[in-house]
Order: sequence, then C-alpha cells, then structure tokens
Amino acid sequence: MKDLNNAWRKTASTLYRKPDDSKILGSVELDITDLQEYISKKRKEGLKITLTHIFTLATGRALREKLPELNTYISRGNVKSFDNINATVSVLLRENEMGSVKVENTDQLSLGEFVPYLQDKIIDARKGSENNTMQLKERFAAIPWPFRGMVYWCLRKIIIDLGLKIGGISANDMGAYIVSNIGSLGLDNGYPALFPAANISFVLIMGGVKKKPLVINDEVKIRTVITLAAALDHQVVDASHAGILFKYYKTILRNPEVLEVPNVD
Repeated sequence: MKDLNNAWRKTASTLYRKPDDSKILGSVELDITDLQEYISKKRKEGLKITLTHIFTLATGRALREKLPELNTYISRGNVKSFDNINATVSVLLRENEMGSVKVENTDQLSLGEFVPYLQDKIIDARKGSENNTMQLKERFAAIPWPFRGMVYWCLRKIIIDLGLKIGGISANDMGAYIVSNIGSLGLDNGYPALFPAANISFVLIMGGVKKKPLVINDEVKIRTVITLAAALDHQVVDASHAGILFKYYKTILRNPEVLEVPNVD
C-alpha cells in the first residue's frame, strides 16, 4: 500500500491550519490562440519555451513596471520590499511528488536566458538540490508528532514574525511569488494556498489549455484558452492589484516578443 504520510504530507499537515484570516482569490480566462502560435514558432526555431516561461517572466515584469506592491512582505508589522524580484516555480520532481526551484531576477531575464536557466534548475532539484525552504520538508518529516508542530511554531516566530535567519534559512528564500502549472497535471483550474512558511505575496496557478467558442468581433470562433487563478496576501495587496496583474498579462499576450529582450536598466 502506498505510504500516505510521505515527507511533504507530514510537513503540510503541520504548516496548514483551518483559515482564520482572509486571502484574496481571483481568476481570469485568457485567449492564448495567438500566443500558442508564437510559442510554436519559437520552438521550431529551437527555443523550447512553454506557457510557464511566458507567465513567470511576464509576472516579474509586471511587478517591476506596474505592481511593486506585489514584491513586498510583512516584517514586524511593517510592509517591506524585496531587494530583487525573485520567484519560485513548482515542478514535478518524481511521479506524484511536487517540488520547486527558485528563479532570481525574473523581471530582467529574457526568454532565451530563462529557458536553459530553468532547465538547469529543474535538473538540480531532481537530484535533491531544492531551495532551502522546501528542503525543510524532509527535516520536518523526521520529527514525530506533536513535536513537529512545536518546532514549526518556533521557526515561524523566528523567520516569519521576527524576520531572522536560522540555519541559513530565511522567509525570503522563495521570493515574492510562486508559479504553478497544474494544467500539466491534468487539472483545468484551481485555487492555491499561500505558503505560510515563506514571505509569498501571491501564488499564480496556470490551469489546463482547451478550445472553446468565443465571440470575436461579433463572430463565434473556436479559440484556445487558459484559466489563470491567483491567491493574494491581503496583508499587502487588494483585489485591485490582481486586476492590474491580469490586465498586464493581456498586454503581454498581444506582444510576447517583448520578453525576448532582457529588461535591464
């Protein structure tokens, strides 16, 4: 029988509790017909980009150009900005086991730089080199219950509430946002949890890609669509910020070529 209490499940049962405060959930359906054609063209040219590459970089640029509020966290009751715009991308490490890789300076990378960068990160993660925060799951799993909860409470107080490092681990290790492509796992859409062991301001979920009829210029056409969903930390942002973010994605969909150029001052 499959072991239901794997390392991540033991850690998750310790980290998450029934909700006692608010977070903002939102979603939007985007027409990516033209974007898919662009991706197909670039792949034929040898650049193996995916939707994950597009939305990870687009989000980084949105934080830089439109939404600095999303590149923030709470420390000792005050809102602070991250020094850089970094992200965490969820990846499938092994069958039925999700992991993550950290991507630094997502606002500056070009698609040509990001593709090999992310591939190397994924290879390292599958060898056991996940970021420091996610590696904690193995250590938590080794602690028997109920002591696991006590240890987590102490760590949260130190790294989240006090903003201190312990054992080389910081609440800022995962960056400001997480991108997860659940469509690649066979799910059409979903609403994420905000990871409570890190200073994450929001999580972006990419759902499944499908075709459906849409009205374009008063004509019904078959188009390719994707549903994006986000959970945002209401401590630092409001629903209006989600609206700005989704509008920015639509801008990128109309002109994805801008992501081919590094965005460095």
